[in-house]
Amino acid sequence: MTSHQTTQTMKPATAAKKLGVYLEATPTEFQEGVVSRTELAALQSDPPEWLQELRNNGPHPRPVVAAKLGISISGLARGGVTDALTTEQIDALKQDDPEWLRKERATQAEVRKETVRIKERNAERSSKAQEPRS
Repeated sequence: MTSHQTTQTMKPATAAKKLGVYLEATPTEFQEGVVSRTELAALQSDPPEWLQELRNNGPHPRPVVAAKLGISISGLARGGVTDALTTEQIDALKQDDPEWLRKERATQAEVRKETVRIKERNAERSSKAQEPRS
């Protein structure tokens, strides 16, 4: 009996998401092909020039734009940013520091604080629950 190991592949959109790049900005061969897990690992460990260029200069997908601005993806939408942005455009936004961006950053900071507070509260409850009762 021989075992056939099938190569797991993914759609270009999935691979682009895992690589943190905007699919429409990738080379045509990448957009039209399929990517195996081995190929994805190779792209991650030794990115070709086009991938390095995209990661450095964009255009970046919305999750990356949001992270670079320190806000949520919803915050991007509320700010009217619906398209991919280049690093230059992101830097310009940071420089301009519009009111909506300041507001979204403050909201994100509150969300992070609340997340930490809940995590600490849950850890405290968990440790109290494990204490032996006398």
